[in-house]
Amino acid sequence: MSGFEHTTTDQAPSPTNYRLKKTVVLVGMMGAGKTAVGRALALKLGVPFLDSDHEIEAAANLTVPEIFERDGEPFFRKRESEVIARLLDEAPGILSTGGGAFLAQVNRSNISTKGVSVWLDADLDLLWNRVRHRATRPLLRTPDPRATLAEIFEARVPIYKLADLSVACKPSVSIEAMANRVIQTLLTRPDVLENNDA
Repeated sequence: MSGFEHTTTDQAPSPTNYRLKKTVVLVGMMGAGKTAVGRALALKLGVPFLDSDHEIEAAANLTVPEIFERDGEPFFRKRESEVIARLLDEAPGILSTGGGAFLAQVNRSNISTKGVSVWLDADLDLLWNRVRHRATRPLLRTPDPRATLAEIFEARVPIYKLADLSVACKPSVSIEAMANRVIQTLLTRPDVLENNDA
C-alpha cells in the first residue's frame, strides 16, 4: 500500500497465545490504512478479518462508488449500519469500516456495546499522499479533491476522537509495525485482548 514505508523498528511481539474477546472495529479517514493494518492485525491475532465495504459490495453485487451513484449516500449508509450490526454479532475479529461509518450514532452505539473502536489517527498530508492517485473514492470526485479531503477531515476528526482507543499513524511506520502498535494498545484493555503467555 502506498504511503507505508518499512523504516520503523517497532519490535514485533514474539508469537503468543492472544485471546480476542470483542470485535475490534478500525475507524478513521480514507487512507488511514484500516484495511491493510486490519489484515495484518487479524493475521497476528489469528482471528477473521472483515471489511464492511466489501460485505456491502458482495451483498449488492455493486462497488461502493456504483452504490453511491445509483442509490445515493443515505441508502448506502443504511446498508452500512445493517452490515456493521450483523458483523458485530459474529465471532470476535477485526472489522475495517468505511471512513463515514463511525459518524452515525447508531454505529457508534453498536460498536461500543458489542466491540471496541480503534481510531487510526493520520494527519491530512499523509492521507492525501495515500489517496490522491486512486479513483475509488466517491466523496473525492470533485474539482478540488484535496480541499474536499481537508473539509471531510475537519468535520470527522472530532467524531473519530470519540473512539475507545487511538493509534497514531506516521509515514515512516510500516503496516507490520502499525499492527504491533494496535496490539500493544489493545493489551491495555484486558476486556478486549488477553495475552495468555504473559
